[in-house]
Amino acid sequence: MFLDQLTKKFFSPKPGKDSNAKSLLKAISWRIVGTIDTIVISYLITGQLVMAVSIGTVEVFSKIILYYLHERVWENATKNKADEPKPEYIRS
Repeated sequence: MFLDQLTKKFFSPKPGKDSNAKSLLKAISWRIVGTIDTIVISYLITGQLVMAVSIGTVEVFSKIILYYLHERVWENATKNKADEPKPEYIRS
């Protein structure tokens, strides 16, 4: 909630749209939760804490990048076509 208010105040693009910075902050916070989950599951499977942390460390970087790209694709795919300017020959 605090991060949401912070990003709206400093990085807000158009009303109702997420900025690149907000998407990045969301990706990082989600990866913290996801990495803890990965470490716990890896530990339960392997029984080795060092191996579990190693797995969590590797996946955190790849999944931050993947989530960020996923957010940007969704943001672009769900743009409202009415917000886009019409070419000159279509305007009345």
